[in-house]
Amino acid sequence: MTQPRLQQTVTGEVSFEGVGIHTGKPATLTVRPAAPGAGIVFVRSDSPNESRIPARLEHVAGTELGTTLTADGVEVLTVEHILAALYACEIDNARIELHGREVPILDGSFEPYARALDEVGRERQTERVEVVEVAEAFTEKGSRGSSYTALPAETFLVSATIEFGHPAIGRQHGGFAIEDGGFRQNIASARTFGFRNDVDALRERGFARGASLENSVVLGTEEVVGGNLRHRDEFLRHKVGDLVGDLSLIGARLRGHIVAERPSHAGNIALARAIRERHDRRRRDRRLDIAEILDALPHRYPLLLVDRIVDFEPSRRIVGLKNVTINEPFFRGHFPGHPIMPGVLVVEAMGQVGGLLLMDAVENPKDKVVYFMALRSVKWRRPVIPGDQILFEVEMVSFRRGVCKMRGRGTVEGRVVAEAEMMARVVDR
Repeated sequence: MTQPRLQQTVTGEVSFEGVGIHTGKPATLTVRPAAPGAGIVFVRSDSPNESRIPARLEHVAGTELGTTLTADGVEVLTVEHILAALYACEIDNARIELHGREVPILDGSFEPYARALDEVGRERQTERVEVVEVAEAFTEKGSRGSSYTALPAETFLVSATIEFGHPAIGRQHGGFAIEDGGFRQNIASARTFGFRNDVDALRERGFARGASLENSVVLGTEEVVGGNLRHRDEFLRHKVGDLVGDLSLIGARLRGHIVAERPSHAGNIALARAIRERHDRRRRDRRLDIAEILDALPHRYPLLLVDRIVDFEPSRRIVGLKNVTINEPFFRGHFPGHPIMPGVLVVEAMGQVGGLLLMDAVENPKDKVVYFMALRSVKWRRPVIPGDQILFEVEMVSFRRGVCKMRGRGTVEGRVVAEAEMMARVVDR
């Protein structure tokens, strides 16, 4: 299994000015660095309390002609273009300050955002990205004829089909790789589009008030108005870009092949939720019993101190159990008559749980072994006695060049019994 890359943020700030395509109001957007694990967060700098709106699925409030996010009664409109550009540029953590209600449309494509983000540069951080994988094929049906099939894949691929009853569009189909520069090369320059006959009705409803020939491909009765297309299938490519932006609200890097028929913002969000829910359910359901633990760890009785793994997030977090019984061999000589589990063995059990997390993050784990290098901030809070069940929770802090830093704690009935920071190295057997 390939290790997920380290998270990244921008190395400096970059600003954009323009109008919102629906509100027609001027807005300024500034992308700034953010701490590891912060994610993408919009900050409405023009609101009284500088409201923070995380770019996550739980904050989606609308999908009509764009994706709207909201938190605490404050909203941000048309987020998909900047989010797609951030995803394509592999920016995982950023503070996006927006003075205005709607993200500027710029030239209607993703390119101005992506180009500026590339120019400002990226900075690697200490935490690893979360990767959400499509583990098995499934289909998600949307409204108005839209449908999606998600398939397992080693990278992020999109195959899409659109169909409009206009001679300049018709039915278009294409397949695109999103990673490794694929978005920048094939998708970023594609502009949003609309139909001239719909403009008046849309503006009466509060949409398209900032749309113009400078930021949109406008379609007349049979022709493209006011200029040439950047691609023969520019309409399809823009729809794929919107899909990437909407799927970025999963809050992780995606591995899967998305086959989209007539994609829409509503359908994109429904698909994103389905992918996230399946991933989280699979993660919750992942368990390791004692046979699987024996297969993964070199330890054996009496020094195998993990009985079961009950929760697991690859390369991020693991939760394991140790059932402490009176039959443990160490009770024979450790405080006879008043049995207490040796504190060093409590930490050893924590380390074994962490070792399972670490071994899952490397290729060919059966050919590797974990050696612990250092322990820091070790604290024993309460004694562990026969009948206790210790719940160990270990999170990966960083993993570079075969050296991993982890933070763990053990609890009994919700009370902390031990905690420690651990450093380990993975080496060949």
